[in-house]
Amino acid sequence: MKKQFNRMRQLANQTVGRAEKTEVLSEDLLQVEKRLDLVKQVTHSTHKKLTACLQGQQGTDVEKRSKKLPLTILAQCMVEGAAVLGDDSLLGKMLKLCGETEEKLAQELLQFEYQIERDVVEPLYVLAEVDIPNIQKQRKHLAKLVLDMDSARTRISCQQICTILQ
Repeated sequence: MKKQFNRMRQLANQTVGRAEKTEVLSEDLLQVEKRLDLVKQVTHSTHKKLTACLQGQQGTDVEKRSKKLPLTILAQCMVEGAAVLGDDSLLGKMLKLCGETEEKLAQELLQFEYQIERDVVEPLYVLAEVDIPNIQKQRKHLAKLVLDMDSARTRISCQQICTILQ
């Protein structure tokens, strides 16, 4: 309780300007700290928009994603239509060829989305939701420790003055 009181008193003194405030961050680090919030906002919004662009369901296994992808459903429909019409008809042959092509396109899209998710979406999420909040938390902890150090320095100075006066 006493430590919290001393911390609040030191903070009030620094705010009013009666106490010396220790600066532990260089100018470059202060500029980086100011940009940190902007980086967090940009990474968060980019992650959100990029996730919305993905057609497959994020996080599910490849088989489930493939079945729910519109291109796969279209390919399956075309192949089924070709089977109904038979290989004798021109339309049947065309549907079979188009269905196989659509299936290949769907597999390529799945592979591309998986790679984007792995190489871009997940790192953006980690940066926005894990790394930047950890940096901000450590910065607050540093500010608290600096305040404690200033408070202790002030108390030591007061005790030295009192000792000299006695």
